[in-house]
Amino acid sequence: MKLRTFATIATALLPALALTAGCGGGDSDETTSASGKKLTKVTLTLNWYPYGEHAPFYYGKKQGIFEKHGIDLQINAGQGSQKTVQATGAGQTDFGWADTPALLAAVDKGMPVKSLGVYLQTTAASVQSFTETGIKKPADLKGKRIAGTAGDALSRTFPAFLKKNGMSEADVPIQNTDPAGKIAAVISGKADGLLGFASDQGPIMQDKAKKPVSALRFSEFGLNFYSNGLLVGERKLKSEADLVKRMVTATSESWTAAQGDHDNAVAAMAGASDQLPPVPVITEQFKTTLTLLHTDATKGKAPGVNTEADWKATIDLFAQTGVITKPQEPGAYWQADAAPQG
Repeated sequence: MKLRTFATIATALLPALALTAGCGGGDSDETTSASGKKLTKVTLTLNWYPYGEHAPFYYGKKQGIFEKHGIDLQINAGQGSQKTVQATGAGQTDFGWADTPALLAAVDKGMPVKSLGVYLQTTAASVQSFTETGIKKPADLKGKRIAGTAGDALSRTFPAFLKKNGMSEADVPIQNTDPAGKIAAVISGKADGLLGFASDQGPIMQDKAKKPVSALRFSEFGLNFYSNGLLVGERKLKSEADLVKRMVTATSESWTAAQGDHDNAVAAMAGASDQLPPVPVITEQFKTTLTLLHTDATKGKAPGVNTEADWKATIDLFAQTGVITKPQEPGAYWQADAAPQG
């Protein structure tokens, strides 16, 4: 399964654990490309097992974009955004790809980690259901059984979504379900929908059930917040500024290029994982991901370019929902001068 979860991000953080063998950061090693160019070995740990959202990284590696910037990129599967943030802050991976609420919660607990730019700036958070269920607007949720996971960021923001749309938690029964069981709950009819991500679970559920799935997106009904982006530990940020700059540049270039070469971006993921979804699912996941890259403030700008106002809006929301208890200015979470510019 490919579910992307937060694993109760507001609880006290445990010491970071290595996610996969050989994924540690440590001192940078060098390799030599086929053309004789010296490259720096760099590890990037994802938020979860590879799925369509990650296509730009595999595309950038295959197309030589990272190599052009002197990087020999190793992409590792993650085990949830919270663990990826922890491992990045602890220096067990050079860079991470994880969800902003998990980053905010980690910094709130003292983890020395920074964002190098959020790429998914429009949240994919949504209520996903089979189209035949008829959930087209928030009011249609009244009385429906929705599968959610207690304590994760989606469950914490759902009440705010309901309030924005004139409802309360009492209007929509939430079935507390293990993250791995949410899709099964909907397919079996035990739940009418699930709290999830339109760029992840929706295409998987549609493929498994062979029935159309619709997503009631939070962002389309008054509630938006930052999602996944590139992270680095503060120690590496300070000690290897040139490497950080090269990684940021290569990542933004890879996302820009992948947008214009959709089929090859998806094809670049072949062999990325034994748990990789089928090509049609990856295709749909990546297609949806590309709709999430900007807010109104960043339209027309390069992927990963953020604004302070958008950061403040996300920080304020997660302070209100209890994910963070000591909200700070954007600079505490986001290294603006190291992130993509313009």
